[in-house]
Amino acid sequence: MADQSQQSIDIAASAADIMSVIGDFQAYPEWTGAVKTAEVLEEDEEGWAKQVHFVLDAGVVKDDYVLAYEWTDDTAVHWHLVKGQMQKSQVGSYVLRETGDTTNVTYTLTVDLAIPMLGMFKRKAEKVIMDTALKELKKRVEG
Repeated sequence: MADQSQQSIDIAASAADIMSVIGDFQAYPEWTGAVKTAEVLEEDEEGWAKQVHFVLDAGVVKDDYVLAYEWTDDTAVHWHLVKGQMQKSQVGSYVLRETGDTTNVTYTLTVDLAIPMLGMFKRKAEKVIMDTALKELKKRVEG
């Protein structure tokens, strides 16, 4: 059974600015360390990605997978795994809440790997992935 992890960070930008960075999948290889390629396979009528193919290389964890996305204005995006090699399932979201001059971004992620991994190592990997994702997002948006 997969455990859910959640972390938040405050970013000095509007929700719309943050969501535009989150939604610009083609640029992910420029600012995320682990994503080597990200290709939008399908878009909705407003131009937001509905399905994205990723190639991930995070050292010990390498994967080739497709995620399906659902967008809620500039306030949230939710996704789930369509297919993957190393993952049996992935469910995640970014939820954005503007608080004055900053926006609070909450990242929630549940991943179930196809290979067994000790709980202690899995939790450590999830923490590193989430910390890195939020810090890289903040740096990209504010930079």
